[in-house]
Amino acid sequence: MSIKDITIIITSFRSEKAIRECLKFIDSECKVINVENSDNAVHKKNIEKEFKNVECILSGENIGYARGNNIGLKNTKTKYALILNPDAKLFPKTLENFFLAAEKKPDFAIMGPDMVSNNSGNGNPDSSSDSIKSVNSIKGYAMFLNLSELKEVGFFDENFFLYLEEIDLCRRVIKNGKKIYIDSNIKIFHEGAKSVDSSISFEVELTRNWHWMWSKFYFQKKYYGYFSSLIQFTPKLFSNTFKIILYSLLLNKKKSLVYFYRLRGIISAILGQRSWYRPKIEN
Repeated sequence: MSIKDITIIITSFRSEKAIRECLKFIDSECKVINVENSDNAVHKKNIEKEFKNVECILSGENIGYARGNNIGLKNTKTKYALILNPDAKLFPKTLENFFLAAEKKPDFAIMGPDMVSNNSGNGNPDSSSDSIKSVNSIKGYAMFLNLSELKEVGFFDENFFLYLEEIDLCRRVIKNGKKIYIDSNIKIFHEGAKSVDSSISFEVELTRNWHWMWSKFYFQKKYYGYFSSLIQFTPKLFSNTFKIILYSLLLNKKKSLVYFYRLRGIISAILGQRSWYRPKIEN
């Protein structure tokens, strides 16, 4: 097993600064597919020129995390793929430890790392021999996929634009009798919510709140039915409406907008609308 057996997939949107930092920590011999959710030809040209191991695929528009990852996976020719967030960083032994874990648990469908709080040091592994644990789900910032084990399961549900797509995939993996593990010997630094440029951070925050509520309702409906979801989310309708009024009275426009977008996300999901909202950002 070697570096030639893996392709790293990074789905990005307005993440020029973060993705460059991410790529600096990836072995230059490792194949990387960057799916950029835009038609930014300048980004593609610059990234491919600066990092010779990177193929940048432009989606043409903001199609979301699930669809972006699926484009990368459909273009992957290697046995394994690593789904990686732009604001994550590998340590020198991260990929080597993924391969070691794969040798120990060859039946895995998904393998997850141990997240660390800073990127100093070498991400040295623990000394314990029982570092690999069987789990039902892992976080989506770094997912090591055994593609042959996912043939029956499929990839990400493209109805999700943002949030819970990885939990949904993990649930389907377990339902199909496949295995998910976390190995504490595998270290990855994840900064979290730092993928996009700061100039568009508030608009992205509104987008995240809209999709968080939409995705939660859709996920609940997918597995437990519409009426169960409606019962669970009715209190959230009233709660968000109250907070919109409260923060409007307190003249806190930003807080009021956040809850307004949350409310819109819930209502769109209840009405059966697709995850249609996109950040309003000037090119």
